[in-house]
Amino acid sequence: MESELQKKISIGEKVGFACGDLASNLFFQTFMTFMPIFYTDIFGLKASTLIWMFLVSKIFDAVNDPIMGMVADRTETRWGKYRPYLLFGAIPFGIMGILTFTTPHFSYGYKVLYAFITYNAVMMLYTLVNVPYCSLMGVMTSNTADRTVLSSYRFVGVFIGQLIVMTAVTLLPGILGGDVDGKATAKGFQITMTILSVIAIVLLYITFFTAKERVHPPKGQRNPMRQDLVDLIRNVPWLMIGFATFFQLIFVAIQSSARTYYFKYYVNAGDVSLFYIFKPEGGWSSDGLLRTYLISGAILTIIGVIATKYISRIFGKAFTYWGFLAIGGITTALYYYLKPENLNLIFIVNFIRCFALGPVSAMQWAMFTDCADYNEWKTGRRSTALMMAASLFFLKFGLALGAAAIGWILDVYGYIGKTVVDGVEIPAPATQSAEAVHGILMLNSIYPAIFVLLGVAVMIAYPLSTKKMLEIETDLLARRKQEEKP
Repeated sequence: MESELQKKISIGEKVGFACGDLASNLFFQTFMTFMPIFYTDIFGLKASTLIWMFLVSKIFDAVNDPIMGMVADRTETRWGKYRPYLLFGAIPFGIMGILTFTTPHFSYGYKVLYAFITYNAVMMLYTLVNVPYCSLMGVMTSNTADRTVLSSYRFVGVFIGQLIVMTAVTLLPGILGGDVDGKATAKGFQITMTILSVIAIVLLYITFFTAKERVHPPKGQRNPMRQDLVDLIRNVPWLMIGFATFFQLIFVAIQSSARTYYFKYYVNAGDVSLFYIFKPEGGWSSDGLLRTYLISGAILTIIGVIATKYISRIFGKAFTYWGFLAIGGITTALYYYLKPENLNLIFIVNFIRCFALGPVSAMQWAMFTDCADYNEWKTGRRSTALMMAASLFFLKFGLALGAAAIGWILDVYGYIGKTVVDGVEIPAPATQSAEAVHGILMLNSIYPAIFVLLGVAVMIAYPLSTKKMLEIETDLLARRKQEEKP
């Protein structure tokens, strides 16, 4: 029993597990980075509409996560507790992703209704698949060091997904939509999401067939929901990393979406050579520059994730998380001082930030699984899916406020997107007012940086050190060994 729980997970199983987050991030990264500009400039929603739609939808979605966690913890099948949700949820998830990025020819009111229904449906299906997927990391091994490695593999998958999205969604909608200028079109977005959805379905099935659930609740454990929730709110380390995640994801939501507006309306680098070497013939287009920025950033983040296990060995999980998060916040704030023509500095600052955010993401979920172990150690009860689902609650609540803040701030600063006048669609203007451009700059710098630093403040006193986790791991293994005795 002990060797099964603690044995090193094979590379094949780690890669298979990472495929699940690669799949989810083909959607998640598209939602974060391109959904606001898709809705305002392609679909035709007002920025003010995004405020309430994102806020209401994501709060509703966040509430679903703990419910899904409690359901998954109580699931018993021949495939385990969590894996069957990948098997049966993959295809509906993919289909709804396509419908979400489909633009119907409706009146404005019906368009809002269509967007609200499809967006809520795809996020519910994301919960159905992603809560059990996140829970898998807590039951594939009881070895806390191997979980850090597993989390690193997972986040290599995350940022490979990001790399694919940043390439595909900045390039394919114009090509596949038939627009001669290579600009994004409604048809192009639909076809692009169809391709990404098919890939995601295949990847989720790979995870289902390769991952194995090894860590199980203590024998005879009963699962009263009220006690699960009481255990959760008494878990101080989980509350700390949860609130840090909340602030971190407000940052992620604002900054990820702001980049698209930042390069479209603020950066002015048409004739500037990137690092005095790279400049396309005819100069940079905003889409081409954004694509280069996103892809290069994703590569640096992958390098940061790969380096995580070495960095965490030196600094420990907690300091790796909040220290590198602080670097991400400081570099984000620096964007306020960069001029539109400072192309090289814009990229250099992004390289530093993206590398720093790699270990942050990997550590975050490894620490959540540590909190599940801590809960079992303190209470004698294990509720892995509830713990991970409630963690997603913090994540999605942060995304909800961050996404709503984008629409609110754009509206306050007078941003003008695609509009319809007397039944005629008027595209978003090529330039925005000086006030709107300043709002876009603030969205890409000061506003998200504030929330990063709040997350850092929460985590400075995090109590689960490397030494403490080794003590917990040893005690839990001894208990499980005792349970196996006749």
